[in-house]
Amino acid sequence: MKKIIALAEHRQGELRDITWEVLSKGRQLAEGMGAEVEVALLGKGVKKLAEALKPKANRVLLVEDDRLEAFNSETYQKVLTQLITERKPSLTLIGHTAMGMDIAPALAVQLKMPLATDCIGVDVAGESFALTRQLYGGKVNAAVSFRKNGPYMITLRSGGFPVVEKEAFPGEIVSIPSPLTDEGLAKRFLQYVEAAVGEVDITQADVLVSVGRGIKEAENIPLVKELADMLGGALSCSRPVVDKKWLPKDRQVGTSGKTVKPKVYVAIGISGAFQHVAGMKGAGTVIAINKDPKAPIFSVANYGIVADLFKFVPVLKEKLKELKKS
Repeated sequence: MKKIIALAEHRQGELRDITWEVLSKGRQLAEGMGAEVEVALLGKGVKKLAEALKPKANRVLLVEDDRLEAFNSETYQKVLTQLITERKPSLTLIGHTAMGMDIAPALAVQLKMPLATDCIGVDVAGESFALTRQLYGGKVNAAVSFRKNGPYMITLRSGGFPVVEKEAFPGEIVSIPSPLTDEGLAKRFLQYVEAAVGEVDITQADVLVSVGRGIKEAENIPLVKELADMLGGALSCSRPVVDKKWLPKDRQVGTSGKTVKPKVYVAIGISGAFQHVAGMKGAGTVIAINKDPKAPIFSVANYGIVADLFKFVPVLKEKLKELKKS
């Protein structure tokens, strides 16, 4: 039977969000091609993670080794090369993260496997796949395909694919002996250094109120910040606001900022350039406020309000205060 293998990504004992996104897309593709989904989990002492993954795949391929405690592209490549060679999947899915970008190209070369990176769309097309990638910094969406027959390898953009909840698999955990030996490695893990985190992690917010150049000047940002607070959300922005240094870079949504998937996304004074839309298209509900009725943001909004933000936002805040009192 055909197989799809997805690579689980974890850090400091926790599965990363990209793992669930890759598995969800893998299951969708498997249903379209009559295949099984397997997830490769490499690490040390990660059986708890394997149990969490079991309902999401037909099989969890568990490889434990002390040398896999921390990610090292060299050790991962050796294990995955053997795993893929033995399991012979039709498709290998990897997240387009720092880890994925490190491992996927070298792995594809070693396996002589066609690789499509940073895909924002993947669909079954006969015996192959129809892919969508962005070019020129997100200005163009390109429909691409593989030139030769499979097997194939694809990396998926983080935040680009929704996690669709489906009936749980009666999955199984298959422990596979590690192929690693004591031979020297060109790379070795030294330490994990946590990146400096801003005041708020906008990627984890359920509600985001995002502001664009329509706010006109930095002194007006508190107007929107107060609205975000009233909604129990976080404040984010488009690139022009960061370029003007009105808000820090960690608040930016878009291709050159962060990809977000809040339940509610309120875009205020944002025109809706493709770079920004690419970063928030996974939002559950999009509400746009802009005085230009032809603003591109309205084409992706569930609700659109054509109004001057300086007149509309104060009225909205008053209505929210009334609702809270009642």
